[in-house]
Amino acid sequence: MVFKRRTPRTWRQLAQEAVWPRGGWSRAAQYVKHRLTRLPDEPHRIARGVFAGVFISFTPLFGFHFFGAALLAWILRGNILAALLATFVGNPVTMPLIAFVSVEIGHWMLGIDVPLTMVNIFKAFSDAGSELWANFLAIFTDDVARWRNLARFFETIYLPYLVGGIFPGLVVGFGFYYLTIPVIRAYQKLRALKAEARRARLRRRGLSEADDGEAGSQ
Repeated sequence: MVFKRRTPRTWRQLAQEAVWPRGGWSRAAQYVKHRLTRLPDEPHRIARGVFAGVFISFTPLFGFHFFGAALLAWILRGNILAALLATFVGNPVTMPLIAFVSVEIGHWMLGIDVPLTMVNIFKAFSDAGSELWANFLAIFTDDVARWRNLARFFETIYLPYLVGGIFPGLVVGFGFYYLTIPVIRAYQKLRALKAEARRARLRRRGLSEADDGEAGSQ
């Protein structure tokens, strides 16, 4: 393959870059912004897609954020690629804060009175993951499946996260929606002006865009 890496990345490198990209999260954010502003679609459709991606990032549907964002964007008649790009909001840097705020709101809405700290949330995720893996291995051994940690995780973390993430997801999602429309409009207008200026220069030179492209390739 032409674009295949000469030295494939190891699983450790892939894991490290998932947590911290090689260019840093600032550069990754600039890339997402660059791709969004260049999408060939109407501003309001792109904004709907962005809303979908941001909102889904506030849900505990880990592993299904892309699918959920695409589905929600399709329902809202938004740009699906914009939705996929907008899930960048839920990255390893922001997810701890999103999880803490969502679970805290969920506890308040559901009337759950359990001490909540970032450490407790991480421990609940860890215990549930370990028990889920142990139950999977129990299928092939004589061990007995246990569901205590998973049940506690669902009641005190997952369900509150799912319920509590709706409000902040809507607030932040609408914030991005209303911010995206003028930004995309301004960028598309700027690109149109640049394209018109380029065509005017070509007309003055007596060339068409096709002629200019052929001249540039020689």
